[in-house]
Amino acid sequence: MLHAIGLTGLASLAACGGGGHGHGGVGVGGVGGVGTVGNGKPTVIDRRVKVSATPEVSLQVRDWQPPGNSTGPVIVLLAGLGGNARYFDSLAPALAARSRVIAISRRGYGLSDKPIPVKTATQYYEVDTLVADLKAVLDALGVQRAVLVGHSIAGNELTRFAGLHPERTQGLVYLDTTFDYTADGDSGGEDTPKNALLEEPDPKPEDGRSLQAAIAFFRRKSKNWWPAMEANLRDSLDIHADGSVSIKTPKEVSEAMETAGHFFSPDYEPVRAPSLVVTALPSDNRDMFPWLELPLDAKTQKDAAVYLRVFRRARIADSNRLVSALNTPNRLTLDNCNHTDFIMEREAEVLRAIQFMTWA
Repeated sequence: MLHAIGLTGLASLAACGGGGHGHGGVGVGGVGGVGTVGNGKPTVIDRRVKVSATPEVSLQVRDWQPPGNSTGPVIVLLAGLGGNARYFDSLAPALAARSRVIAISRRGYGLSDKPIPVKTATQYYEVDTLVADLKAVLDALGVQRAVLVGHSIAGNELTRFAGLHPERTQGLVYLDTTFDYTADGDSGGEDTPKNALLEEPDPKPEDGRSLQAAIAFFRRKSKNWWPAMEANLRDSLDIHADGSVSIKTPKEVSEAMETAGHFFSPDYEPVRAPSLVVTALPSDNRDMFPWLELPLDAKTQKDAAVYLRVFRRARIADSNRLVSALNTPNRLTLDNCNHTDFIMEREAEVLRAIQFMTWA
């Protein structure tokens, strides 16, 4: 169950077809981009930042600039597994009212490059490689210190970066991440029921026949549907000449990323930066299984209740372990939430918690 928290659901669209290798890299020397300007509002510049020469890899970066003099730290946003920079299209401009905010699509996702593993199953996608990419982006953009904000499995990158580069880490925000993706959650000795209706649905061929069909599929299995989620999905898809769509990320890449992420055990001992732990807890079937069609039969209703109870117990225990490992008093626990969209549904509370922090 806790391993599943690392997924955003986007990878399942790969069943609709293949995918490309992404876009060619453009050096950051002249980090050209498109700026969106508003009256007294944050502006965003879309950049491509080269992070590797062999193989050549450039990343999609959205660089939000505050409307006036920045009073807050530089904030860097990393999405969960399968997500990209557009996942933060709502939270980023809200944070950019006070800070420069940089949202990054890690290699393999969104509009970032996607090298195919050759020598090993996880080549080019180990956590240390992703951390090196993050450092390369900060170096290229002239950012000496930053608050790192990571959703879900991005917690691995936060912890590793903070341990390797404490002088560059001003603070950490863990958005519903897991203490250790290699460890089993505390189920209290209770097994989760086996019920096919509780499993996240896979797309059918017709769900990839058009962009609108793909959007409709993801809307059906999401608690809510937000513009940021749609923007994230659009940057995850290739649209073909006949109008059909497929996931941009090749299967070999998604498997490499998932394997590397779930076999990395983080070391919290060297982490010294102020940390905030945000935990999203589902409270009902709509939070946990938004795809379920009502009315439910008696067995599914009972199974869902058991699954929800075991999941909540495991998440609370896991969150407590993370807080303890980070030795932080700063935490925000949100009920009635879905892992994928809580930063949009509960944006005001997440924003306040981040802005309330005193960073190093």
